[in-house]
Amino acid sequence: MIPNVLTIAGSDPGGGAGIQADLKTFSALGVFGTTVLTALTAQNTRGVTGIHAVPISFIGQQIDTLFEDLSIDAVKIGMVGTVEVAVIIADRLKAHRAKNIVLDPVMVAKGGASLIDEHAVEALKEHLIPMARIITPNLPEGARLAGRPTPASAGEMESLVVRLHGLGPKYVLLKGGHLSGRESIDLLFDGKQVLEFRAERIETRNTHGTGCTLSSALAAFLALGRTVEEAVREAKAYLTGAIRESHRLHVGHGHGPVHHFYRQW
Repeated sequence: MIPNVLTIAGSDPGGGAGIQADLKTFSALGVFGTTVLTALTAQNTRGVTGIHAVPISFIGQQIDTLFEDLSIDAVKIGMVGTVEVAVIIADRLKAHRAKNIVLDPVMVAKGGASLIDEHAVEALKEHLIPMARIITPNLPEGARLAGRPTPASAGEMESLVVRLHGLGPKYVLLKGGHLSGRESIDLLFDGKQVLEFRAERIETRNTHGTGCTLSSALAAFLALGRTVEEAVREAKAYLTGAIRESHRLHVGHGHGPVHHFYRQW
């Protein structure tokens, strides 16, 4: 049977990030995608010009309606935005005993616009991170969650990933894309050992939605029955290929999207 995967996130009308990127990733990797919208945005490859919040009760209604009818094999959580959104998501996912929760703690859009308020960061830590099978912060997000300086080296990443695990998730994948060097290094920590995942660093402006794509790929592979380590390895390989082939797309004049369907097209 083809697994069903849910993304709970904001909408990107430009198609490069948010639920649009998640659905493309799910389709490319062979799982059936479903969605719960937390916010509508007005954005393109150059930046975000507006955010329209979805009513809290309606977010809960979307979640309830899906779980009452569908068997959901994994859940990816992206843009949360406010305390109230974090609380309703956590409440309804607990009620439905959701499994394979992948939390991407989205905080800032590629163009620099803030996508979460300060109180919501604390709500993530209190309500959603402890529920997650894996969280996928980049270095600025990880530093903000842990209250630490942003790592400037792979060595500093290791102490941060350990601290983030103390917030309660089963696994932490700390993404090192903000560092420099010929390789992009990510660290996976399960509370016992740190595993390192390396990939070539590709020089490109087409990096819009990379975090959304990686986390939704992780959810897809977990739904397909992979272990967390296997899911990380396969998701990172998929994203690297999508970045490498992004030059085949011509979308906008800012930070363009990755090529989600490079294996199919």
